[in-house]
Amino acid sequence: MPRSYRHAEAHLVSRIGWLRAAVLGANDGLVSTASLIVGVAAASAKSSEILVAGVAALVAGAMSMAAGEYVSVSSQSDTEKADIARETAELKSDGEAEHAELAQIYVQRGLEPETAKIVAQQLMAKDALDAHARDELSVSLATTARPVQAALASAASFTAGAAAPLIVAAVAPTPAIVPSVVLVALACLALLGVAGAKAGGAPPWRAAARVTFWGALAMIVTAGIGRLVGTAI
Repeated sequence: MPRSYRHAEAHLVSRIGWLRAAVLGANDGLVSTASLIVGVAAASAKSSEILVAGVAALVAGAMSMAAGEYVSVSSQSDTEKADIARETAELKSDGEAEHAELAQIYVQRGLEPETAKIVAQQLMAKDALDAHARDELSVSLATTARPVQAALASAASFTAGAAAPLIVAAVAPTPAIVPSVVLVALACLALLGVAGAKAGGAPPWRAAARVTFWGALAMIVTAGIGRLVGTAI
């Protein structure tokens, strides 16, 4: 075998389903819980009230993220299954038309018509449904929707993200809760951005800057609203 064919490629596309849910959950857990704690603390609330609000945010947020991910990804999964069922029926009822359709897809991608017919015929001979699902419907085993996986990843990562500002709020003196939570949340967001980017093979510092900026903006706005409400009350 030629030397050029001996290398092993490590593709990361199979991580898309759980990685997206995990990054979203952790980011939401950090930002929403830290923002809520900062907002309540800025309203001159007692330490016990701040902790109650933080715990409520963690529990409600984790359940909400799990339910939301499951419902939304289930919708995607239902659509994929419906398309697969429709394609299965079409292959049984008119395989010749499906062969021509697949060949035309390969022609549009740059193959000569005769070559496209041969490729379509060989791929359909091996697994007709897989060939049509991948090249006609853009549905593959690596990226297919997995509702339970997405829900669990989102809930677990939300809990982990929300735990950091909640722990800080529990141990910090009341006057220092706001700056402590903000600093820890921003540091965690930066680390999350780097970790998520590396897991997905993307540039880490751009992702870190992006999540840190939006997290800081959310906490600033919430703190401002909390201070206004606290002053009014």
